[in-house]
Amino acid sequence: MAKVLVVTSGKGGVGKTTSTAALGAALAQSGQNVVVVDFDVGLRNLDLVMGAERRVVFDLINVVQGDAKLAQALIRDKRCETLSILPASQTRDKDALTADGVARVMDELREKFDWVVCDSPAGIERGAQLAMYHADQAVVVTNPEVSSVRDSDRIIGLLDSTTERAKRGEKMEKHLLLTRYDPARAARGEMLRTEDVLEILSIPLLGIIPESEDVLRASNIGSPVTLAHPDSAPARAYFEAARRLEGEKIDVSVPVEKRGLFDWLFKKRVA
Repeated sequence: MAKVLVVTSGKGGVGKTTSTAALGAALAQSGQNVVVVDFDVGLRNLDLVMGAERRVVFDLINVVQGDAKLAQALIRDKRCETLSILPASQTRDKDALTADGVARVMDELREKFDWVVCDSPAGIERGAQLAMYHADQAVVVTNPEVSSVRDSDRIIGLLDSTTERAKRGEKMEKHLLLTRYDPARAARGEMLRTEDVLEILSIPLLGIIPESEDVLRASNIGSPVTLAHPDSAPARAYFEAARRLEGEKIDVSVPVEKRGLFDWLFKKRVA
């Protein structure tokens, strides 16, 4: 039976979709059978990041509404045979997602995969709530800035109150993924420090993804950074985060990039 993981955020543009793709690919590269599911109906960016946009025939809405079978909509990644994507619809509205239809699709996915990684729309509207409703675990993606952290705090509240686990009186396992982090800027007070974000949100730190052009380059060529640039600093941080999701106890570290020589100069442990 699969673990269902929702990757969510309160604010758009924090790296949620790229993180979904990178974590999904990292888990698949460890031998897990993984599907990434795009719940961002109407925008549909996950297939672009995964390089599968030209292979989309049927989508999540088609399966939810019974117009296509799950096997018809799933797209297997050509670079990693244990990685698949279930794309969103680009022409439909989020209201086309029904609670019963989503529940049925999630039950099917649980039977077929080890991990179901759901890319949630930003915010708190219907698509986001359906994406997180069936989750066993959540990755809350935030940038080290006040508005992003404040919105993430709101999402944490929803995870603890509106999900299926919450309604059963069970705790949702939540992880913080800090993206676009620049230690030099944090030291100058131009962005929040890791310690500041942890103090505000009070959930365990899954990983710190450094600001890097490698992430943008990977997205532009339609590949998760963990496949396109596996030795880069952000990819290594995502690989570490995936290992923690699988239950390994390893220290969270801050990768520091030194341009032109090494992209992994040193690590600083985070308490």
